[in-house]
Amino acid sequence: MAKRDYYEVLGVARGASADELKKAYRTKAKELHPDRNSDNPNAESQFKEANEAYEVLKDADKKAAYDRYGHAAFENGMGGGGQRHGNGDFSSAFSDVFEDLFGDFMGGGAQRGGRQRATRGSDLRYNLRISLEDAYAGMQKTITVPTSVSCEGCDGSGAEGGAEPQTCPTCSGMGKVRAQQGFFTVERTCPTCSGIGQIIKNPCRSCGGSGREEKERSLSVNIPAGVETGTRIRLAGEGEAGLRGGPSGDLYIFIEVTEHALFQREGIDLFCRVPVAMATAAIGGDVEVPTIDGGRSRVKVPAGSQSGRQMRLRSKGMPALRGAGTGDMFIELAVETPVNLTSKQKELLKEFEKLSEENNPHLSSFFSKVKSFWEDMKS
Repeated sequence: MAKRDYYEVLGVARGASADELKKAYRTKAKELHPDRNSDNPNAESQFKEANEAYEVLKDADKKAAYDRYGHAAFENGMGGGGQRHGNGDFSSAFSDVFEDLFGDFMGGGAQRGGRQRATRGSDLRYNLRISLEDAYAGMQKTITVPTSVSCEGCDGSGAEGGAEPQTCPTCSGMGKVRAQQGFFTVERTCPTCSGIGQIIKNPCRSCGGSGREEKERSLSVNIPAGVETGTRIRLAGEGEAGLRGGPSGDLYIFIEVTEHALFQREGIDLFCRVPVAMATAAIGGDVEVPTIDGGRSRVKVPAGSQSGRQMRLRSKGMPALRGAGTGDMFIELAVETPVNLTSKQKELLKEFEKLSEENNPHLSSFFSKVKSFWEDMKS
């Protein structure tokens, strides 16, 4: 039976690129695999046919010979260096797409394309507590971070004296080993080098071959004005050092703004409660209130103000972290009742009460009822 054209087998045009050939073979491999076609007696032969076609067309030299001579290129030793292609080499062809098909299950995606000699360091988190005043003004803060740094003794290589690591003889530097199991080629992490692709015969005494050691580092951090609890600041490359010379991770600083004794914050606005003397609230006047910037502002209290009345000071709140503008400061008045009165003060208040009754007849009736109530209670 005459062999079918390899391009026809894969369902691609003659000018197909390497990526198109690989994609077509991947589709065919999924479609025709015997394990998925137990009810099709021709599946295995069709699967091998697709494998044979891809084995030839994926190689530039073999593809050129096939394009010129067809199947005759591989008969009697032509073009293929005497290699046999009748059934194809399944493990060679299928391994090219093995990771695409099963990489997510075998972890191949992380090491696809070759060895993994150096490993990126982990990201670190640092919790920083600051005051509301510091959040308002911004600050430069020096922090001490315990972390892994590149070993000075081996310059991060992990080898004593800075010697170069050697290629792992088990996996030839790939970090993976393959084992044939029926139709499948199974890849596993190399047990000798743990997937790194290199081994160190004389590990560094300081770091034990890891290429890093534990130390504390002092870093200067710029805290911008307007930060709030939950704000995250990223310092690129200031995290944990990579394994065996790999790049360092990042350091993330999480801000926590402590509660203030006077001010409550809502976004970029501030709220505070200000005590006001009863006389000032009654006849009006001025009060001084502290502001978050350390200064004081004079506020005019209208006559007849009651407790709970709010007043606004524009642009006396917090600066916006991203974007222009500043919040406002809202003042809530708290009218105070005087205590520990002197005789003169009591006399004046009684006079005030008497005048209030004369000016407001309805109050006179109220006070009379109150006095009757207390007299009844005494009797």
